Amino acid sequence: MTYDYAQISALADPTRRAIFELVADRPRSVAEITRALPVTQSAVSQHLKVLRQAQLVRAKPKGASNIYHLDPDGLARLRRELDRFWSKTLAAYKMAVEQSPEEEQ
Repeated sequence: MTYDYAQISALADPTRRAIFELVADRPRSVAEITRALPVTQSAVSQHLKVLRQAQLVRAKPKGASNIYHLDPDGLARLRRELDRFWSKTLAAYKMAVEQSPEEEQ
C-alpha cells in the first residue's frame, strides 16, 4: 500500500502550518494572512500554493482577490491517513504490551 504524504509534508513547514491555522480559524485573503505573519505577501502566496496543491485549502474569488478556506475533501483524506496510521501503530503497541515475557525471548 502506498501513502500520499503531500499534506503532512505541506504542514511540516512552520509558516505553512501558521497559515493553515489562520485559515482554519476563519476564511482569509492573502492580505489578511500577510498582516498576521512576519513574511512577505509573495511568501504567503507561495505557501498557499503548496497548501492548495496538497488540497488543504481552496481559493474562492471575491472581487479582485481570493479568499482562502479549508478544503473539506482534502482534510477528510488527511484524517483517513492519520486514522490508518494510528490504528496500525496502536495495534502494534497493544501486541507488544500483551506479549508474555517468554514470547519476547
